[in-house]
Amino acid sequence: MTLKDSKAFSGFSVNDIAKAKQFYGKTLGLDVDESNGMLTLKIAGRTPILIYPKQNHSPATFTILNFPVPDLDAAVDRLTRSGVRFERYEGDIKTDEKGIARNAGGPLIAWFKDPAGNILSVLEQP
Repeated sequence: MTLKDSKAFSGFSVNDIAKAKQFYGKTLGLDVDESNGMLTLKIAGRTPILIYPKQNHSPATFTILNFPVPDLDAAVDRLTRSGVRFERYEGDIKTDEKGIARNAGGPLIAWFKDPAGNILSVLEQP
């Protein structure tokens, strides 16, 4: 078997599995399984994403997970009502009052963090 035939999956660390389970399962509304002290996110496309505890966790300084949505404004509004706080940027990339970068040279995108400080995004992809 070669790696191209392997069913690869991604993973990232958090500092608190219980908080991560609450955030990914309840706040974001994703299917989350817990086993052996780790979480598995079940997302569309069926590729699992592993979330594992790491005592000396350092948040990623880059986007670790992107969620394409057909209507970014509606997704940001819905997530904001669920308690998600979107990041605001004023440098090379500027975001509006909702946290959406509308002129970043790519799709409309908004970034937010999980309880462990990892950066996630929702981006418009019709």
